Amino acid sequence: MSDERLPTHLEAAAIMRRVEAEGGFATLLRKGDPDRGALALIISKRGEFWGILERELGPHFAYSWAFKPATNSPGSDTLHDLIARRERFDPDSWLIELDIAEPERFIAETTRLG
Repeated sequence: MSDERLPTHLEAAAIMRRVEAEGGFATLLRKGDPDRGALALIISKRGEFWGILERELGPHFAYSWAFKPATNSPGSDTLHDLIARRERFDPDSWLIELDIAEPERFIAETTRLG
């Protein structure tokens, strides 16, 4: 099976351009391996953390986007904790923060595309 995934640096640049073209803000928080680094997107709306959108390897060895919503339950991880854990787990990963006016639409479109 061939892996048709774009190099991470191209995918990251395209996502950032897409968000900015729609009036949102994109900030590169962590730059990882340019070709094969994992990509995680921190989704916010007007500074409020909504969750993390990231590519995951599925049971059939195909990548797809998965959204993990923010939780407000006691004892849940803070955004800072999540970022620190990801950096320790995968030093080659990319992390981009997106502040989007319509996160629901962005998440739906992105998960449908990928």
